[in-house]
Amino acid sequence: MPKLPAEAYAIIEGRHSDPFHYLGLHPEGGRSVVRAFLPEAVNVEAVGEHGEVAPLDRVHDSGLFIGALPNGSKHYQLRAKFGNDVVEFEDAYRFPPILTDFDLYLLGEGTHQRLYDKLGAHPMQLDGVDGIGFVVLAPNARRVSVVGDFNFWDGRRHPMRVRGSGYWELFIPHAKTGDHYKFEIIGPHGHLIPLKSDPLAFASEVRPKTASIVFDEAHLPRPRPAPDGINSLSAPMSIYEVHLGSWRRKNDNEWLTYRELAEQLPAYARDMGFTHLEFLPVSEHPFDGSWGYQPTGLYAPTSRFGTPDEFATLVDACHREGIGVLLDWVPGHFPDDPHGLGHFDGTSLYEHANPLQGRHLDWGTLIYNYGRTEVTNFLVSNALFWLERYAIDGLRVDAVASMLYLDYSRPPGAWIPNQYGGRENIEAIDFLRRFNTEVFARFPQATTAAEESTAWPQVSRPVEFGGLGFGYKWNMGWMHDTLSYISKDPIYRKHHHGEILFGLHYAFSENFILPLSHDEVVHGKRSILGRMPGDEWQRFANLRAYYSFMFGHPGKKLLFMGAEIAQSREWNHDQSLDWHLLEYKYHSGVQALIRDLNRLYRAVPALHQMDCDQAGFEWLVTDDANRNVFAWLRKGFDEHARCLVIVNFSPNVYQNYRVPVPLGGKWKEVLNSDSAHYGGSNVGNIGEVHAEDGELRLTIPPLAAIFLVPES
Repeated sequence: MPKLPAEAYAIIEGRHSDPFHYLGLHPEGGRSVVRAFLPEAVNVEAVGEHGEVAPLDRVHDSGLFIGALPNGSKHYQLRAKFGNDVVEFEDAYRFPPILTDFDLYLLGEGTHQRLYDKLGAHPMQLDGVDGIGFVVLAPNARRVSVVGDFNFWDGRRHPMRVRGSGYWELFIPHAKTGDHYKFEIIGPHGHLIPLKSDPLAFASEVRPKTASIVFDEAHLPRPRPAPDGINSLSAPMSIYEVHLGSWRRKNDNEWLTYRELAEQLPAYARDMGFTHLEFLPVSEHPFDGSWGYQPTGLYAPTSRFGTPDEFATLVDACHREGIGVLLDWVPGHFPDDPHGLGHFDGTSLYEHANPLQGRHLDWGTLIYNYGRTEVTNFLVSNALFWLERYAIDGLRVDAVASMLYLDYSRPPGAWIPNQYGGRENIEAIDFLRRFNTEVFARFPQATTAAEESTAWPQVSRPVEFGGLGFGYKWNMGWMHDTLSYISKDPIYRKHHHGEILFGLHYAFSENFILPLSHDEVVHGKRSILGRMPGDEWQRFANLRAYYSFMFGHPGKKLLFMGAEIAQSREWNHDQSLDWHLLEYKYHSGVQALIRDLNRLYRAVPALHQMDCDQAGFEWLVTDDANRNVFAWLRKGFDEHARCLVIVNFSPNVYQNYRVPVPLGGKWKEVLNSDSAHYGGSNVGNIGEVHAEDGELRLTIPPLAAIFLVPES
C-alpha cells in the first residue's frame, strides 16, 4: 500500500477536524481526485455525472479509497460493495456548506433569533439531493461526528466540518426523517466523551433511551390562535395548572397521549370556566420525578405522550375551546446527565466551570452561563420557538429567584460576587430582560410570568423603565401568608388578622398571579384540603371560603389540578388524580364552587378589569379581627361596575352585619359559598338585599364568602 500523509491517518483514526479538506473531490496534479472513507467496503467506484465509472483503490485496510474521475466531472456518486450487497449513494463530502456567512455572523454575535432554523437536524435539499443537515455548537472540540441509524453509529463515517466560532455541520444525503442520532465528540484533550443528544433536537426517544430523532419541525401543523386579548391585564385570567402525566390515566395506570389529552382536557377546562391551561414543563427530560423541571431537550416536547405533531394537536384543541396555553419554562438550570448539555464539548460550554457559579446546591443541577452569547442565544431562541412553532400563548419562568442572586441558597463563602462586589447576577438579569424584550416584540399577544419569591423590584414592569419586563409575577407572599392563616383553627385567627391584610399593602406593586401551585401539595405539605382545620364539614367550609377569598382578591388566579375537586392526598406524579372523590357531595360541591367562581370572575367586570390596579380595590371592613370578617369592594372601568366581597373565616353566623356601600338600591347576592349546592349550610340573604342609609345589613354565613353586585 502507498505511503499515506498524516491527514489520511487523522481520517482513519477519527480525529480529523476538517474532513472536507481531505475527503471528497479535489483537484490534484491536473486530475479530479476522489477520496472516500468507507469501513467494511470491499470495493468502491466513483460514478461521474455522465455515467462514467472510475474505480477507487483501497489504500488502507481500514476502508480508505482513492481514485480519479475523468476531467470535467464535478458531481459524482459512490458505488460500494459491502459483502454481497452493492449500494449506490451520494458522498456527504461533495456538498457545499449549510450555514451562510450571514448565519455565522449572527451566531457569532449571539443575535440569531431563529437558531432553531439552522442548528439541530433539518431535512433539506442540496444540489438537488434530499438529506438531513446537521449543525451543532462545540467550539472546544477537536472532532465532532454525527452517528445514527444511517451509519451504524460509527463516528469515523461522518465527521463534521467546523465553521465560524465552533459550529460543526454536515449534510448527510441518505439520512431521513425518523432517523435516530447523536453526536460523537472528541474533547480538547483528545478524549472521547459520552455520546451527546442534540441540544436542538425537535424529538427524542422515550426514556430511558436518549437518542435524538430527526423531525421536520418546519412542517409542524400550526395550531389556530387563542382568542385575542386573552393575556391582557384587564381580562379575566384563571389558570388550571396541569401535569400531563398524572391528570388522568388509563388502563393499567398508563399515560394519556397528547391526542387523548386533546379530546378530554380542553373541554374539561372550558366546562370548569378556566381561561388558561398551564402545563408543567413539556420539554424532554430523563427523570419522571423531576416533573419536567430538569430538562435535557428544550426544543423537544416529551415523547412520553406522543410526537411533536400530536402535541401541536393538543395546543390546537385548547385554542379551539377558547383556552390559552402557558408552558412552564426552565432556563435556570439543567441536569448533568452524561447525554445532556453538561460538559458538552469536553468543557463547560453551557454551564459555568466554577461550581460556586455553575452548580445548584439544592437540586444538584448545573447553572447556565448567561455571560456567554451562545448560551443566551440558545435560551432566547428556545422561548421564541415555543411561541412560533406551537402557538404557545405564554411562558412561566421557573425559579427566577435562583437566577437573580449569586448567593441563592448558598452559605457564606460558597458564592462569587459580581464585578461590583454584590450578590446580583448581572448577566442573568440582562438575559431575562432580553428574553422579555424579544418575546413581547415578536409576539405582543403573548405573555410571560415569573416565579419569583423575593422582594426584587419591578419584576413585571417594562424593561425601558428599569424592570425585568415580565407580564406577570407569581405572588408567593400572598400564597404563603394566606395558607398560613387558613391552616390555623378559627379561634386563633384573630391573632393573625394581618396575614390577610398584609398582601394588600403590595398587591399592586406588580402584575400579580395568585398561585396555589403544584409546589403547595407535595413534600409533606399536604393537599390544600389537608391543611384545613376542624371536622369534615369545617374543613370543606374553610376550603370553600378560602377559594372564594382568592377569587375575590385582586390578581389573576392559578389552581393546580386536583385543587378543584378537593383532592385529599398529596399529588403523586405516578398516579391519576382521585376522580372517584366526585362521588361524594363535599368534593363535587367544591368542584361546583370552582366552576361558579370562574364563571362569576369572567362575567363580572369588577372582579377582573382592574386586577392589577389600585383603583380597582377598596377595603370596607379591615378591623373586625374578633369575628374574622373581611369586606372589600372590587371595581371595574365603569363606575357602576362594582362587586362587594365579604369573607367570614369564623364558624359563626352573623346577623344584621353592617357593611358600607357606595351605591343605593338593590344588591344581588350572586354567589354564596355556603350554598347547599356546594355542600354548605345554606345560610344567606335569599338572593338580594337593599342598601339603607349607605349600608347593607347582611346575614354572613359561617366559614363562607358572599359576593354581591348592585342592580343596574
